[in-house]
Amino acid sequence: MTFIESSTVQLTLNSLYSSLKQGRLEVEGKLMVQEIGTITSVSTGIALVSGLPNIGYDELLFFGNNLYGIAFNLDADEIGVVLLGDAWRLNVGDDVKRTGRVMDIAVGQELLGRVIDPLGRPLDGNQTPALTQRLPIERPAPAIINRSPVTEPLQTGIKVIDALLPIGRGQRELILGDRQTGKTAIAIDTILNQKEKNVICVYCAIGQKASSVAKTLAVLKNKQALDYTVVVVTEGNDPPGLDYIAPYAATSIAEHFMEAGEDVLIVYDDLTQHARSYRELSLLLRRPPGREAFPGDIFYLHSRLLERSTHLNLKSGGGSLTALPIIETEGQNLSAYIPTNLISITDGQIYLSPTLYDLGVLPAVDVGKSVSRVGGKAQRGAYRKVASDLKLAYAQFEELENFARFGARLDENTLSTINHGRHIRSYLSQSESEPVCVADQIILLLVLSHQLLDAVPLNDMSKAQACLMKASKTMPDSLITRLEDGQNISDKDSLLIISMAKKALAPFINKVSDNNEHIEKKVSSNQQILNKKNDDANKP
Repeated sequence: MTFIESSTVQLTLNSLYSSLKQGRLEVEGKLMVQEIGTITSVSTGIALVSGLPNIGYDELLFFGNNLYGIAFNLDADEIGVVLLGDAWRLNVGDDVKRTGRVMDIAVGQELLGRVIDPLGRPLDGNQTPALTQRLPIERPAPAIINRSPVTEPLQTGIKVIDALLPIGRGQRELILGDRQTGKTAIAIDTILNQKEKNVICVYCAIGQKASSVAKTLAVLKNKQALDYTVVVVTEGNDPPGLDYIAPYAATSIAEHFMEAGEDVLIVYDDLTQHARSYRELSLLLRRPPGREAFPGDIFYLHSRLLERSTHLNLKSGGGSLTALPIIETEGQNLSAYIPTNLISITDGQIYLSPTLYDLGVLPAVDVGKSVSRVGGKAQRGAYRKVASDLKLAYAQFEELENFARFGARLDENTLSTINHGRHIRSYLSQSESEPVCVADQIILLLVLSHQLLDAVPLNDMSKAQACLMKASKTMPDSLITRLEDGQNISDKDSLLIISMAKKALAPFINKVSDNNEHIEKKVSSNQQILNKKNDDANKP
């Protein structure tokens, strides 16, 4: 090696050493403390963990293998954790790490049309939505100062609800009844009716059978309702921890849209299964049981959930979140623990009677046991004008119908009231997945209030209503627009609708007249034959 080459190598080494020395001086060593606990016990849905002295309540824990849990019990020696996955994947002695955050979920427009679980994982076979914003699943309800009165109606498309039990945007209306009485059908029909009404829907299925969820998704897809709906699903074989967080995660998704100024409808199907899953977790974690073995904070479990549904004022965005929680009763017992809790929390209830369901009256809404405490003020003026006396007339009919079963003699007025009531009940019946628009409902209610349908045979009521709705398409567009907007009906509008209805119902009324004439002729003929026989018998 020459002298020049040796000098070059020496300069290079000196420069390298200087860079290393400068870098060492600039780097400051930092210690990062991380708490790692140990699993001491594992059972179905829960785990007991020790070694995490600084953990907070509801903090999210990481168990590895993409499995998380929520700190639920904070005891002196160990922590009770609700698992958000399968317990069989864990073993005693496994490490547990703190995350330093609470359970949250990704939110955004990309969720519309998607089917996810409470952790945000896709269940529809598509890719995970690319979302950047996340919200905690447990959030405080909006303050009273940020709320506004319920003034806008939420049309369900179901005649009996829109006329007699109106729901407002921002209201919480409970749907309850025994098994297989059509509770989910009412909620799904309400979602279907929100098409092109600028209402975003969130459907939360809690612990439902996979076949039931698949059927619901098929209906939403066939009716193009998935385009404005987010579906959050936990199936019957999922861990109870997922059932527990499902409605809170769905509510956070809905709140994202509400805070953006949107009107949102959320359906919890159903909170009975949610309460049972919470009871299961509480008993496994040795929390003291109370009435019906539910823990003492079961009321707070649902009240803090449903208090998040409201109508925000304009300063807060002006959005609304309407809740339709579903509850299952047993043996028509409305005074059970969970039903009474939800009745006291919500702004009204829609009770579905198994007796009406067995009689074929669908939807099987028991008007006498149902109420809407808030929505009446949000109901459109046209509805109040044409349906103000409908509930009273229907209640009188039900009383008289029960009385008439004893075979008592009834006068003409009573018979007329019963006949009118039967036509009201026939009008309120409606096929599933066939919502009726506002204009058609108001026209039918006006015709019904003028008792023009009383002359139509009950067997022909559905055909008569179809003819009326078809004839309404020929009415002036200005009138239809006013009806859709819910404006008050003038006397001129009423006369125009009544005139149209008489023409449309003429074939059905003439059919009744022809049948009556035929019956009278037949009776007269039979009477003449009987008189002739009597005369022949009296001859000597």
